[in-house]
Amino acid sequence: MIFDNRLCTLGEGPLWHPEREQMFWFDIVNQKMLSQDRDGPREWRFPEIVSAAGWVDQDVLLIAGERDLFLFDLESEEVETVCLLEQDKPKNRPNDGRADPFGGFWIGTMGKTEALGAGAIYRFYRGEIRKLYDGISIPNSICFPPDGKSAHFSDTVTQKVMRVALDENGWPKAAPEVFLDLTAHGFYPDGAVIDAAGVMWLAQWGASRVAAYMPDGSFLREVNFPAPHTSCPAFAGPNLSALICTTAQQGMSPGALLQFPQSGSVFIAEGISKGQREHQVIL
Repeated sequence: MIFDNRLCTLGEGPLWHPEREQMFWFDIVNQKMLSQDRDGPREWRFPEIVSAAGWVDQDVLLIAGERDLFLFDLESEEVETVCLLEQDKPKNRPNDGRADPFGGFWIGTMGKTEALGAGAIYRFYRGEIRKLYDGISIPNSICFPPDGKSAHFSDTVTQKVMRVALDENGWPKAAPEVFLDLTAHGFYPDGAVIDAAGVMWLAQWGASRVAAYMPDGSFLREVNFPAPHTSCPAFAGPNLSALICTTAQQGMSPGALLQFPQSGSVFIAEGISKGQREHQVIL
């Protein structure tokens, strides 16, 4: 079922704002943030690429842009820089990002032309931004189990999803280890979210699906969508029981776009699982 039929070239970063009960997501290539709530669709255009957000309060989002992490007031549309992000790398852009259970915000960067190893993964936490991992090509799958003891991320080109243990403030305290190795199945991990039971819901680029994996890494089930390039899931709705998934047209041939005309839409599957409440970013 289609949640929003506006076609994104590269849909990403879905965020359910729990206080506003409003869905936000991004069209990275077209430098837009889009939204849908009971009052209908909205969108905002930015002078740079934007890709992911976390909620700070009722009206303010923390948004990842090319040059910085910035606050965006949804009512006044005022912008305020929080911290700089790779201003010395104009060929890079942000990609996947998500708030963690400690009030921090993880964000990955990558080359605009997907140059191998050009990106990194950072964490912003209470005024400090720190690089966690470099040499990343396409950062994705940033998500957090509900117990707050670990974090997940991937570099899509490796076809592996990693897990790393966290300390009491949410910083990595050990070397990352492989959580999922999808190479034998030919799947490429994209965005991911973890539900209230600890199950990972992972979009797989090119596979027309979001796949669910148990906390031990075993496959549980899949939810299919009529678009090959599923990019990122989120849980939404008053009961957090609806699975939202962004998709993309990027990389599709004219023939593939004719075959899958809804590619780029945002889809919804009701009654799938119960999600975690999206974490609030603490500045």
